[in-house]
Amino acid sequence: MSLQRCGWANTANPLYLHYHDHEWGVPCHDELRLFEMLNLEGAQAGLSWETVLNKRENYRLAFDAWDAEKIALYDEAKIANLMQNAGIIRNRLKIHATISNAKAYLKLRVETGGLDSYLWAYVDGKPILNKGERIVMTDLSDQISKDLKKRGFKFVGSTIIYAYMQAIGMVNDHAHDCAWRQVSPV
Repeated sequence: MSLQRCGWANTANPLYLHYHDHEWGVPCHDELRLFEMLNLEGAQAGLSWETVLNKRENYRLAFDAWDAEKIALYDEAKIANLMQNAGIIRNRLKIHATISNAKAYLKLRVETGGLDSYLWAYVDGKPILNKGERIVMTDLSDQISKDLKKRGFKFVGSTIIYAYMQAIGMVNDHAHDCAWRQVSPV
């Protein structure tokens, strides 16, 4: 007997199943992964998550293992190189956004200690357990989005931020019949 998963995870893609089973909705406090996921969620804009997930390892290689200090220093030559990299989404605005995000993140790290302390303060350190309906943005994702934009982050609209909140476990949106709904710490 196989375990029931969220409907969106019913796919033959092992990367997708691993992501659903081991990452999505699990509270994350790792700075590197928080920065990575913020940028990957932005890269997803207009595309499917599976497209980005399939390119995740290429992104890690192309963006110096998500080292914000290195990314913040990218110049036009590096951007041109990234635009030729078929392993990532070759969208100039999204590449520039990642560089802007690295610079904004470095400032945020000085001001608040980093994404972990900044983000989790919005929910008093505890994930929100959704009632099971399909949600794409909330007042909270609006609030975080607006503040991140003020801080210089790009591709952080409310819908992207809500997906990010789900991805890093600030929100547990596993379906009621999903075996992982109760597994994710709440």
